[in-house]
Amino acid sequence: MPISALENVISSAEQRAVRNREKLAVARIVDVYSAIPAMTGKFELEYEGEQRGAENIARELIRAAVGKVFTRYFSNVNLQPVVQWFELGGDLKVAAQAPAVEHATQLRKIQGLFDNLEPLSIGSKTDPAIAAAAAEFVLEGLWAHKRISRSEERGFYADARKAAAESRETPQPPGRMPRRQFN
Repeated sequence: MPISALENVISSAEQRAVRNREKLAVARIVDVYSAIPAMTGKFELEYEGEQRGAENIARELIRAAVGKVFTRYFSNVNLQPVVQWFELGGDLKVAAQAPAVEHATQLRKIQGLFDNLEPLSIGSKTDPAIAAAAAEFVLEGLWAHKRISRSEERGFYADARKAAAESRETPQPPGRMPRRQFN
């Protein structure tokens, strides 16, 4: 399975590079999700009759893997400005087939995102395709840790449940514990 999944990831990155006439093919998180069909064929043998389905299991495996790698590199990095950008109403739709320069330009709109890529050895001189892939990884890692939300159409946005919970809290005078509203 790892070989067929890796081949699918590379193939997806190469197809995007050819379509966009780019010299460098860089795999992004979206390319990992393109390998789900290679993964689910193997899962069907193992999880036959599983209620959740092979595709859901594959998505959860990817999310868990991204979360673990993200923790390894970004456990001591303050990504609160990135989370706040989404909480203040920012949202971003990541186009799977967008050229690297356009992709990087979209991602640069998010405050603090490119400022915190040092753990991945990404600097200002790094190729835009690599920097964009790293920035997308950070967003996926924040989603894996449930700090932001993501739609299946690859759109990132604020966690609506967290924002709703914060808006339900009634302001209290100093020194008192905040009161939560019930139903």
